[in-house]
Amino acid sequence: MQDHQHEHTPASTGHDHASWEERYRDAPALWSGRVNPPLVTEVTGLTPGRALDVGCGEGGDALWLVGQGWQVTGLDWSEVALARAAEHAAAAGVTDRVTWVRGDTDSWQPPVAAFDLVTAHFLHPTAEQRHALVPRLAAAVVPGGTLLWVGHPHDEERAALWGADRFATAAEVAADLDPGDWEVLVALQRPRPGADGGHHHADEVVRARRRG
Repeated sequence: MQDHQHEHTPASTGHDHASWEERYRDAPALWSGRVNPPLVTEVTGLTPGRALDVGCGEGGDALWLVGQGWQVTGLDWSEVALARAAEHAAAAGVTDRVTWVRGDTDSWQPPVAAFDLVTAHFLHPTAEQRHALVPRLAAAVVPGGTLLWVGHPHDEERAALWGADRFATAAEVAADLDPGDWEVLVALQRPRPGADGGHHHADEVVRARRRG
């Protein structure tokens, strides 16, 4: 579930693959295409290397990372979204800097210790799914690398539609990381710049560095 700001918030609330494909097909662009602000805040200043963008959608975050010097793998389960992301990369002349991969976060296994940065924005799995997913993504980070997880704060209206257990505080997400392997540098709810008082007024942000 990608965000890239809420100019085109989908009305459907299904979390299955078919529902997401339908959302993408029904709109020429589901997201704004702009980079998510927490990514800019947390990644600016890191030495560019290999990055994995989990739930990359139409590629806004991945292409921003490419522009900062990263070699990026973008993962999403929507064929429509990935096709659009590839078109954007081609238009920007950066096809050689980004690889698009189709996969379901419930089953896709990233290569172990392969990325200097793993970033995931607004996936919102169930609690059971999250407890398995966070460690799996964490294992893909090299020693000294960064894991970034960003989610929406709990919202009564969204919780009624999506299920309350799809919302986790930053502290709850951080608790899924082994403290022996990870140094949690950021775990907080941060107001979103330019928030207009609507749903997206803040983000739950976790940034952690793998020890070693």
